[in-house]
Amino acid sequence: MEQIHAIGRRKCSVARVYLTEGTGKITINKRDLETYFPSAILQYVVKQPLALLDVEGKYDVKVNIYGGGFTGQSQALRLAIARALVKINAEDKKALKDQGFLTRDSRAVERKKPGQPKARRRFQFSKR
Repeated sequence: MEQIHAIGRRKCSVARVYLTEGTGKITINKRDLETYFPSAILQYVVKQPLALLDVEGKYDVKVNIYGGGFTGQSQALRLAIARALVKINAEDKKALKDQGFLTRDSRAVERKKPGQPKARRRFQFSKR
């Protein structure tokens, strides 16, 4: 099997994933998964598509990720891994789609408008 490439995005984060056959090692920006995402919840989010298809020890995952915060990065990475797994085996698409791992979450921060303190907040109205 050659190297499989996929991209995942969430908020301002972009994750580029390269999947190869291996022992299940996940490397993010030349660092280990546990050092890049110290939180167990974020590690769980990243591994969700692999755990669902029961292929955690089959593939090595090399990731380049930038932009956004740690939550957005972990969810962008989850999407990219799910897309790469579908490229390997198209029959897994239904299982991943049912769990929502193939859906790009398009929510992002709303821009600040001029003449207002925040995106939707208005300055306090004073009658007198």
